[in-house]
Amino acid sequence: MAVIATPLNSVLVVACEVGLDEHGLPKIRQRSFNNVRSNASDQDVYDVAVALYSLQEYPVYSIRRDNRIDLIEE
Repeated sequence: MAVIATPLNSVLVVACEVGLDEHGLPKIRQRSFNNVRSNASDQDVYDVAVALYSLQEYPVYSIRRDNRIDLIEE
C-alpha cells in the first residue's frame, strides 16, 4: 500500500521569555499563527516571525514551523 502525502498548510509557533518564575527559571509563553502557506520558504516564515516579534519587549525564545500534511492511501 502506497501513501500519498499532500501538503495542507503550516503553523508558525513563536515562544517568548516573559520573565522568571519563583525559582529563577524562565517563563515561556507561546503563540501560534495558523494557515501559513505550505509553499512559503522556511526563511520567509522565519523573517516574518522576527519582524513581528521585534515590535515587542520580550525576547524570542524559539521559532518553530509545524507542517500539516494530509496522508491518504493510494
